[in-house]
Amino acid sequence: MFIEGGPPGAGADFFKAHGLGNDYLVFEEGHDWVLTPRAIRHVCDRWRGVGSDGIVLLLESGAGEARRLRMFNPDGSEFERSGNGLRVAAAFLARRGRVGGDPFRVHVGGDEVELTVHTRSGPVYDVSVAMGRAVVGPRAVGMGPSFLDARGRCAGPDGEELDIVPVSVGNPHLVVLGQTLSEAALLRLGPFLSAHPAVARGANVQLATVEGPGVCRALIWERGVGRTSASGTSSCAVAVAMVHRGLQLPGTIIVRQEGGELSVVVGTEGSVLLRGPVEEVMEGRLSGVSLGNGG
Repeated sequence: MFIEGGPPGAGADFFKAHGLGNDYLVFEEGHDWVLTPRAIRHVCDRWRGVGSDGIVLLLESGAGEARRLRMFNPDGSEFERSGNGLRVAAAFLARRGRVGGDPFRVHVGGDEVELTVHTRSGPVYDVSVAMGRAVVGPRAVGMGPSFLDARGRCAGPDGEELDIVPVSVGNPHLVVLGQTLSEAALLRLGPFLSAHPAVARGANVQLATVEGPGVCRALIWERGVGRTSASGTSSCAVAVAMVHRGLQLPGTIIVRQEGGELSVVVGTEGSVLLRGPVEEVMEGRLSGVSLGNGG
C-alpha cells in the first residue's frame, strides 16, 4: 500500500547506514528505477540485493522548503516514519554537505519533524530528531474499540492476558508490559499483534520492562520488517508508555535494545526527542540487476 500516491522513481546511487544495526538505504528521486513493491523487496533482500530494513527516498524539494521524504519497508509497503530512518537520512545529507549543525526540518508521512546532526566522528554521526507529540490510546493507532478492556488488557495467542499501551509517534505501536523479554516471547507475540485485524494498518510491537530509574529494556518486532535489533520510533513508544503508566518520570529515558542504547526525552506535555548514533556503511550504485518493476 502506498501512502503518498503511486510508486515513485529513484536514482541508482545509494547511501547505506544503520542506527544500532537497524539499517536503511537512502536514494534520491530519479529515473533509474521505480519503487514498486517487487523492486523494493528485491533491493532490500540481504542475499539477492543490497540488503536493508527499509528504504528512505529523498524527494526533490523547492528552495526554502522542508525536505520531503518517503519511507518503505523491505516487504514493499510504504509507512509513515522511522526514527532511525530519519536519522540515517540526516547523516546522508550531512555527508553530502547539504546540512550543517543547525536544526532542519523534513516532511514525512504527512507531518514535519526537526533533525539535528550534532557531531561527526569518522563514520559515526550523533543525530537527534524531534518527533513531535506522542498520543496514547486505542484511537491513536486505529484500534477497534473492543480489542482492549478498560484496564488495557487483551487476550494473547494462547489465551493469556496481555497488558498493552497503544502509542502513536506518527506511526502505530503496541507496547507490551509485564512479559518476559525472551526471543520465544517476541516470536510468539510480535507476529500476532503486529498484524492483528483489530488494528487498522498494523503496528510495531515492543516487549518492554523497567531496568531502573530512567532506564528501560525492549525487544522489537516491526510491522513490515519482523524482528529488528533496534528501532527509533519503538524506543520513543516504550519511553512514552512507561511515563504514561507512571513507571518512569518525564525526562531522559535510556532504552536498551539488542543493538545498543538510544536516548529518549519525554516532555511533560508529551513531546518526544530521540537521539543516538548513526554509522555509515557504504555508498554504491545499483547495476546489473533486474529490479522487477512490473510487480
